[in-house]
Amino acid sequence: MTMPFYVAPEQVMKDRAEYAQKGIARGRSLVATVYAGGILMVAENPSRSLHKVSEIYDRIAFAGVGRYNEFDQLRVAGVRHADTKGYAFSREDVDARSLANVYAQFLGQVFTHEMKPLEVEILVAELGAEPDRDQLYHIAYEGTITDEDGVAVLGGEADTILERIRTNARRDWTLDEALVAAVGALSEPDRALGPDDLEVAVLERGNGRRAFRRIDRAELARRLEPPPPVRRPSRRRQAAQEADSGEAEGQED
Repeated sequence: MTMPFYVAPEQVMKDRAEYAQKGIARGRSLVATVYAGGILMVAENPSRSLHKVSEIYDRIAFAGVGRYNEFDQLRVAGVRHADTKGYAFSREDVDARSLANVYAQFLGQVFTHEMKPLEVEILVAELGAEPDRDQLYHIAYEGTITDEDGVAVLGGEADTILERIRTNARRDWTLDEALVAAVGALSEPDRALGPDDLEVAVLERGNGRRAFRRIDRAELARRLEPPPPVRRPSRRRQAAQEADSGEAEGQED
């Protein structure tokens, strides 16, 4: 009689975690941050048709990194869950917290019982009626939920990117300020990201019942364009202006 092959449960969990982390690290990162008018989500994604950021429900958005086919299946399941709950009860009963719990249970079940874990990290964002009620839920590959405070980063270089953007992060900054900071955090010293490399979407408070809106590349290029430099008068012109003002004061006296 042959003895069955035995692996310690701790080693199995460790191997699955390393497998999932390597798969996620191969993907491009994503940044989400709150700003004065809503929630901004910026992902490095040159594709025009395969979206990493999408709408789930009226004021709820979904974002994912890792294997596209895996997190897109989660997105579709979330849309169906939200539609069913909103139809059976009311639209106000659909919230990001309950949706994040559903995702966490599913990811934890797969990580614990399936041979291969899902190589994904996902974000569920909900726009609140007031700025202090905006919610960002980060769900990891093993089902852990983190309630992020204002800024969330997904992907392989999350710690480095989070350190960059948290340096100047504020809840009351404008959309342009948040966008420039997020793109700067995603960029590398030797590789700057442009509009063609990015996918950007927002949940806007003034956008009606459906708060989700994509920022197209033309608008993105306009918002990322640096402001024109302030032209200062030359010393000769400045001296002439001061002389003119002095003469005018003398005439008044």
